[in-house]
Amino acid sequence: MLDENWLKKQAATIRKADTIDPSLWRKYNVKRGLRNDDGTGVLVGLTTIGNVHGYVVSEGEKQAVPGELFYRGINVGDIAAGARREHRFGYEEAAYLLLFGDLPTCAQLEDWNAKLGRYRRLSDGFKENAIMSNPSRDVMNAMARAILFSYAFDESGDPDDLSVEKCLAQSVEIIGCLPTIAAYSYQAKAHYHLGQSLMLRNPDPAKSTAENILSLIREDGRYTKLEAETLDLALILHAEHGGGNNSSFTTHVVTSAYTDIYSSVAASILSLKGRRHGGANLRVMRQMDEIRENAGDWRDPSEVEDYLRKISNKKAGDGTGLIYGLGHAVYTISDPRAQLLKVKAEKLAREKGRMDEMRLFELVEELGPSIIREAHPRADAVCANVDLYSGFVYEMLGIPKDLYTPLFAVARCVSWCAHRMEELVNQGPIIRPAYKPIYHEKKYVKLADR
Repeated sequence: MLDENWLKKQAATIRKADTIDPSLWRKYNVKRGLRNDDGTGVLVGLTTIGNVHGYVVSEGEKQAVPGELFYRGINVGDIAAGARREHRFGYEEAAYLLLFGDLPTCAQLEDWNAKLGRYRRLSDGFKENAIMSNPSRDVMNAMARAILFSYAFDESGDPDDLSVEKCLAQSVEIIGCLPTIAAYSYQAKAHYHLGQSLMLRNPDPAKSTAENILSLIREDGRYTKLEAETLDLALILHAEHGGGNNSSFTTHVVTSAYTDIYSSVAASILSLKGRRHGGANLRVMRQMDEIRENAGDWRDPSEVEDYLRKISNKKAGDGTGLIYGLGHAVYTISDPRAQLLKVKAEKLAREKGRMDEMRLFELVEELGPSIIREAHPRADAVCANVDLYSGFVYEMLGIPKDLYTPLFAVARCVSWCAHRMEELVNQGPIIRPAYKPIYHEKKYVKLADR
């Protein structure tokens, strides 16, 4: 353990040495966060995989439009509706579409499901060494470690092969086994760090991703049709969000260095772990717990409105002034993911007898935007984002909070694999943006003269 006083002293030295005058960012026209002045993203790449649509630019002005999300040009709402209409699960179909660019035929989808099912089960050696040995307190870290460990288990003997064929084979295996890795990583944490009984059920290769997840994390392995359909929808809606989100852009950056797929996927998992990227639904749930505990009658819209105003004024909540579950970098009028998940959330809440709580989430969606506009009159309009309802859905499904962000990673993994192959196919240069030095040159001083 390092001395605390030394750490504080040296940390102060680092802060002094590293702090940059805020005026210099604008002086040198630095695109901080790769954002333009109007909040739109700097154009750094092209993609055929997915698109997030929330505004148009007309005569140089950004104009908000109802949000849309497209997977390979197909509206995600149509993908979800098609699966429900035919009474089947849709995540695997969405995954096929994202990887291969077209919707599968019936035969192709059946074959694709079988290929994913082949890799659901982990070998005993992998399970013991990559997951059960020295399990992490954080499931996302455990998943990243397990993926890195997969390098040693690569079937081909050449895990660094960058051919599309090899990348596809590796992708299928990772997509197939990641739900099991997530479930087992949680079970290992629950046993070794939380003192719970250890329960490792084998996945069923004939079942969907959503069904396997629910079966693996539940003591009795049972679930209702509505529960599985709801989780399936959540997986579909989290599968892709363009190439510019932090974890997918991480995929492009790391892949452009020509590293192996295991390093690339692990890097994206750890990007998603960051509080600014994944985990927003956990903050929503903490906020909702606080409202229920402190807002008086949380069924009364006026009481909820008063408490949301306290949160916005930094007199309640976590002190940031943020009402979690509202607002998005692209969507301003509506988030299509939130709209779709809200419908399932209401059905599930009705089945579980939790409509009072569902109404609280709806009140936040209804009342929050005007309160935010009061505090920030010049800001863009805000709408409910998918995180407002996803945490509530997971809670109703009995999914532990430790698995909220890991399930995001399970859903998004197919997108990372697709973006990796897109980067490799187009053979772009290594991604290397510029940084401007702002220091003044100094002379080296001999040790004895310092």
